[in-house]
Amino acid sequence: MATLKEIRTRISAIKSIQKITKAMKMVAVAKLRKAQDRILSLRPYANKLDELFSHVINAVENVTHPLMIEREVKKELVIVVTSDRGLCGAFNTNILKFSKNYLDNLKTNYDLLLIGKKGYEFFIKRQYPVIKQYINIYNDKLQIAVEEIINYITERFLNNELDKVSIIYNEFKSVLKQNVVMEVILPFKFIKSENKAEYQYKSEYIYEPDAEKILYYTIPKQLHIQFLKALFEANAAEEGARMTAMEMATKNAGDLIRILNLMYNRARQDSITKELLEVVSGAEALQKG
Repeated sequence: MATLKEIRTRISAIKSIQKITKAMKMVAVAKLRKAQDRILSLRPYANKLDELFSHVINAVENVTHPLMIEREVKKELVIVVTSDRGLCGAFNTNILKFSKNYLDNLKTNYDLLLIGKKGYEFFIKRQYPVIKQYINIYNDKLQIAVEEIINYITERFLNNELDKVSIIYNEFKSVLKQNVVMEVILPFKFIKSENKAEYQYKSEYIYEPDAEKILYYTIPKQLHIQFLKALFEANAAEEGARMTAMEMATKNAGDLIRILNLMYNRARQDSITKELLEVVSGAEALQKG
């Protein structure tokens, strides 16, 4: 059985850890709120761009764009978004397991573009074909990194070096739930509305420049927003997972402290009882002597 000193040391250590996990939970709450604000601030722009794109694409009879060309997939680029830090529950485990399973079952050649330190460490260690990696981008570097990635994948797609670009990330559903999703970024797809009456008023508009040129301008913008939204979702999911993990760690630390306090009290009782027995035994021995 552990001594009183050992139990006190363990209680003190766990209390220190509990303070850290509680502080990390509060930091995660603040970061989650910031991540949610990012998504909310992006939504009005994305909705307006969707509205404009829908009007224009339904005004053009035959929609053609180099980024929309579908061809036989001989080379695919897979973008995997993980976190830069741990202590976020099964956030990274789920996405790495899903990504590894997807890559191992691919019948075509592929390259990996990794966002997040955890994914980079995982795939480099296993010698997967990593061509680019981005770490710690959720700061002032975010827009620069997004522009660089979009330019890189579109240039390779237009040069026929890539036939398909996919992104795997955790979608934020709630603080307690994050879903691993995979989306195809390129070739770009947009479903035209079947309800022609909805866009009849468009004939009254004069597009300047013409609708096709506007379409050429909005498709890269749509691609940029789609990619940025995926990163914002992944960031919110990460902070939600970390907040939940730290909350559970704080609770578990509290439960462990209560158990150790009971052990300490029992050990202390046993120690007092033993001392009393020794005193009584000594007194009886003196009386008999």
